[in-house]
Amino acid sequence: MIYLLRHGDAEDGEGKPDEERELTEKGRRQADAAGRALATLGVDLEACLTSPKARARDTAAIACRHLGLDPEETRGLAGGMIDAPALAAGRGDVLLVGHEPDFSDQIAHLTGGQVKLKKGGLAALDGRVLHLLLRPKDLQKLAD
Repeated sequence: MIYLLRHGDAEDGEGKPDEERELTEKGRRQADAAGRALATLGVDLEACLTSPKARARDTAAIACRHLGLDPEETRGLAGGMIDAPALAAGRGDVLLVGHEPDFSDQIAHLTGGQVKLKKGGLAALDGRVLHLLLRPKDLQKLAD
């Protein structure tokens, strides 16, 4: 299973390079709720790969506190077309933390389904099947 977690809400970054945009307090709460929800669901992950951009890297670090994982940065999630199966290959169940429209485009490519992953939202794919699509408020309910 490949889990796709879009980074949480981020500052607009006026005057900052895109790579340095940080999470807002709301974004930190979203990342925490995602990690707690995954733990509540009993998801057993082998790895977490994250975009090196600050907002994704911080989302991964916060979420992974609840999962017993140390996120690994990869340029493969930094922006643009991604290949989730290739990134996850040989790793078992994996959490990928990154950006839009990359994740929605990947879901469409693999499943044919059109979705828009909200900031802090989570999707789960197994091959060409979308098993899970949760908004941040859904993750918060699971985490509570």
